[in-house]
Amino acid sequence: MGLMRAEFPGANLTRANLTGAELGNALLRFTNLSGADLTGADLHQADFIGANLAGANLTGANAVGTNFEAAAIKNAIGLESVKGLDRKGAR
Repeated sequence: MGLMRAEFPGANLTRANLTGAELGNALLRFTNLSGADLTGADLHQADFIGANLAGANLTGANAVGTNFEAAAIKNAIGLESVKGLDRKGAR
């Protein structure tokens, strides 16, 4: 699913199926992605500032250069397998 550079600021994507999505350089500030499936998604250099990823599945995702500042990722699934994950500023 090609969504590179897509813009979803403040959108409600609760429980969205984004398996394998190409979200590189996407703008997802303050987006609700709680319970979303981002398994294997390409999230490189995306902007998740203030996003809610509680319960989201990030197994095998690529997060190289991704900004999770003030994002709720604490209860996300599969964090140990996310490539390039930088939790700096995440909650």
